[in-house]
Amino acid sequence: MTDIARAESPLDLSLSAAELAAHREHITDFLAGQMDAAGAEVAVIGLSGGIDSTLTAHLAVEALGAEAVYGLVLPASVSSTENMSDAEQVAADLGIEHDVVEIDPLVEVVLDVAGVETGVHPETDPLRTAVGNLRARLRAVLSYFAANRRNGLVVGTGNRSEALVGYFTKYGDGAVDCHPIAALYKGQVRQLARRVGVPEAIVEKPATAELWADQTDEGELGMDYQTLDSVLALHVDGPLSVTATARELGIDAATVERVRTLYEASAHKRAAPPGPEPLP
Repeated sequence: MTDIARAESPLDLSLSAAELAAHREHITDFLAGQMDAAGAEVAVIGLSGGIDSTLTAHLAVEALGAEAVYGLVLPASVSSTENMSDAEQVAADLGIEHDVVEIDPLVEVVLDVAGVETGVHPETDPLRTAVGNLRARLRAVLSYFAANRRNGLVVGTGNRSEALVGYFTKYGDGAVDCHPIAALYKGQVRQLARRVGVPEAIVEKPATAELWADQTDEGELGMDYQTLDSVLALHVDGPLSVTATARELGIDAATVERVRTLYEASAHKRAAPPGPEPLP
């Protein structure tokens, strides 16, 4: 989508200093507890150069120590050089072991086996989406391979905003053992990132899953994150109707309805695969 909806008066979801400190402690305690419960020795984190993975890596080091955190940088041909460079710099700054693994050879093998012409970067759906999701799922395979070799857990980087609208790949970036920052809306992720010392250039960087060239989160969602967070807090998580939410934020009702549709259509992504009830 080319037109980005922006709320005239977005909801203030800012966390106070005390709330930020509480979230920080809660998340680091959670991470340590997850590792202990699993008897795991290493947290494996996919580093994208974006704010979510960078914040998660900072909190993991704080909770576990740098020696117990391992980073994977998994670039593809559609990945920007800047983001991959930032991902490696995050690992260096935190002093964690990391590896860089190019995923294009794996993508090409799968496409070849599936009978899809290789060497072509599809520009239209549904093939573009399928290949983008393939990239995410291959990253999950590599993450679990690394975790299995190291007696580790795969630590996810998803936030509340993206989870509620299904803005992640099922069995891709959604295939993890835990999601430490899952309770935070995107704007709150930015707040906490600043608090723990994430570089401002990463905090303010436009978010992108980089599943295909020139992809941005806001372009796909059709609205900026401030608007999305506000709609989620007032309408999906909150009590206001579509009309009341649109009026409160100064946006058209279609934007609120789009968020509601995304939330309802992605319910299967947030739940375990269903099965029939046992017969009596």
